[in-house]
Amino acid sequence: MKNLVIVGARGFGREVYDLATQCSGFNIEYVVKGFLDDKADALEGFENYPPILSSVENYKIEEDDVFVCALGTVKWKKHYAELILKKGGSFINLIHPSTKLNTNTVVGTGLLVFMYANISNDCIIEDFVTIQGYVGLGHDTKIRKWAHVSSYSFTGGFVVLEEETTLNTRATILPHVIVRKGATVGAASLVIRHVKENTTVFGIPAKKLDF
Repeated sequence: MKNLVIVGARGFGREVYDLATQCSGFNIEYVVKGFLDDKADALEGFENYPPILSSVENYKIEEDDVFVCALGTVKWKKHYAELILKKGGSFINLIHPSTKLNTNTVVGTGLLVFMYANISNDCIIEDFVTIQGYVGLGHDTKIRKWAHVSSYSFTGGFVVLEEETTLNTRATILPHVIVRKGATVGAASLVIRHVKENTTVFGIPAKKLDF
């Protein structure tokens, strides 16, 4: 039996705790040991959660520990997951049992996939991708490492989301579109053409935002 440690105890961390308890491995392959967070009082006022064990920086990995990273911002997910990896930690996948993984889907490690996601035929999902609830991925979609796909988002066939991309809630990406590395798509946006690296787009159709 492994001890699952959740990196991040804020709002998303609490959601990931529930995801962990709803997956088939709970109390069979792993139990939830607790959270890692540098905000020691992050769970103050909340009940029915395991304890905050330590910060990531100060945590000493034990023999039966495994990890998931519950940080909703790509930058910090990558930062803290890499800290755990450098300490020798191992990550597991949490994939909700209601999720549909269709024929020839390939998945990496460190994944978080929430309820009622539909991952269509021949998709490739790389390491440390987060897919929130009710997401639909069209056939042959490719999602590279560290990407975050928020609830109710949709990708058409042959879409590519490159490393460290973010789709916010209800984003829609039309078929064959590429969202380049580090780009962000705003909530409820419709993307009809390729998105350049490290840009933010928003609207219908989605256009680049300048800050």
